[in-house]
Amino acid sequence: MDDDYLGSIFEKYLHAKKIFKNKEVLRHSYTPKELPHRRAQIENLAHILVPVLRGETPSNVFVYGKTGTGKTVTVKFVTEELKRISKKYNVPVEVIYINCEIVDTQYRVLAQIVNYFRDESGFEVPLVGWPTDEVYSKLKEIIDAKERFVIIVLDEIDKLVKKSGDDILYSLTRINTELHMAKVSIIGISNDLKFKEYLDARVLSSLSEEEVVFPPYDANQLRDILMQRAVVAFNDGVLDDAVVPLCAALAAREHGDARRALDLLRVAGEIAEREGASKVTERHVWSAQEKIEQDTMEEVIKTLPLHSKVLLYAIVLLDENGELPANTGDVYAIYKLLCDEQVDIEPLTQRRISDLINELDMLGIINAKVVSKGRYGRTKEIRLNITPYKVKNIYRQDPQLQHLLTVSLSSQRRLV
Repeated sequence: MDDDYLGSIFEKYLHAKKIFKNKEVLRHSYTPKELPHRRAQIENLAHILVPVLRGETPSNVFVYGKTGTGKTVTVKFVTEELKRISKKYNVPVEVIYINCEIVDTQYRVLAQIVNYFRDESGFEVPLVGWPTDEVYSKLKEIIDAKERFVIIVLDEIDKLVKKSGDDILYSLTRINTELHMAKVSIIGISNDLKFKEYLDARVLSSLSEEEVVFPPYDANQLRDILMQRAVVAFNDGVLDDAVVPLCAALAAREHGDARRALDLLRVAGEIAEREGASKVTERHVWSAQEKIEQDTMEEVIKTLPLHSKVLLYAIVLLDENGELPANTGDVYAIYKLLCDEQVDIEPLTQRRISDLINELDMLGIINAKVVSKGRYGRTKEIRLNITPYKVKNIYRQDPQLQHLLTVSLSSQRRLV
């Protein structure tokens, strides 16, 4: 390849009409200066946290709502404002934000809180290796080094509790009884409205929490949110008038998910920019919808339990052999063969596999429709909603399942 060609391919993209002015505004991590349609929740949180400015310990707070209802961005917005205004009243406030989907054990949560103060204390806890009670003792020592309010935000707190139990909550809700200078308050954020059902009675009794519930956005509210961001995110004149309403309408179907709406708008812009288009149109939004659904589906499949992955591969084999739609019995027979001969795991019962089929159906990976066969009763017809090639591509990266890619349906049936 000559240098002129290589130079030209970059220049083609460099001189194409620029779509974005500031793409970061469309990221989930961005906190805007105003939050449309969340005034009630902002006021509620402010009312709960205002005792800090009077030198009093606020209640712990649990914030509930489905994904994309503005929980995290609102909590960050309110706590940042609290930190700002606290300087006016000479009240030291520290806010420690922890994503419990990533920091998902009691040890790591405690270590992250200690390490937040590393510049002040000159001390850092390793990510592994210490006894947990020693990390907790160090945490108390460092927090209590001076008078201050420490607000600990535990985002996705339900995931932490489901994985590691509620000991961390018990420790943090009782910590104020062991401190002399500092005061600690917790804000828990959860997508699971039934989260408290996982908590032990002793934890519930020590929480003394208040609750703030975030309802889903409707299409009009999503449109307002997108319009606010679009003004800052895109260059003038690049958005077709129908783009924002379409993104809002599609996301409103997904339980009013603002994250989905922002992703649609951002990815639509990225597709338009990649094409060298001068405007973002409805066609780009539909392409973005398809891309996001594919990416989401791949992520869901990667995180499935092993038995669900083997079950899905049984359906893939039937699809490649032209035998879909199939019933539960047909799928179970292939699943059982794969467990016995290929994966070397004990197969689940057919009843349990029927439950897993329903779960795959709910995730949108397959379609499992109950149909009437007249006097022969009812049966479940199973179809695949993703191409076999995509499933195989995902399994190619999974050491447990790579060898399944060499399996054919005929070879499995010969083993019977």
